[in-house]
Amino acid sequence: MFKHKPIHRHGANVDTLIGAKVVIRGDVVFSGGLYVEGRIEGKVLAEPDQPSLLILAEEGSIVGEVQVPTVVINGQLHGDVHATERVELAPKARVLGNVHYKVVEMSAGATLTGRLIHADAAGAEATPLSVVPAARADAAHG
Repeated sequence: MFKHKPIHRHGANVDTLIGAKVVIRGDVVFSGGLYVEGRIEGKVLAEPDQPSLLILAEEGSIVGEVQVPTVVINGQLHGDVHATERVELAPKARVLGNVHYKVVEMSAGATLTGRLIHADAAGAEATPLSVVPAARADAAHG
């Protein structure tokens, strides 16, 4: 009766859609493409070693940690983001938390209240972009 036909949003295949009137309280574990127009109160986790994409629509919100290889945010997210591949903060993105990334794209209008932490800095404390530690400044002039 129903045929599985992938939806295309933002140029990507979406296997799962969480509609605007849906609220999920609890963790969500997925693989493939997940498009969120509703609200998730819990962690959003990609299956390990599976290609996965999370798209948070302008109307959508997540309150919880996100661990997905590729993340596109255009809604509200309260929690840390861990993306092993790519993070895109679209113009309506509102993020309250740290963003761990390998590649990041931030559009004009997006807001981030937290830190951008590059994957190569894993384990090291993130340094705000405008501050150069004294040891590095001395080494550069010495």
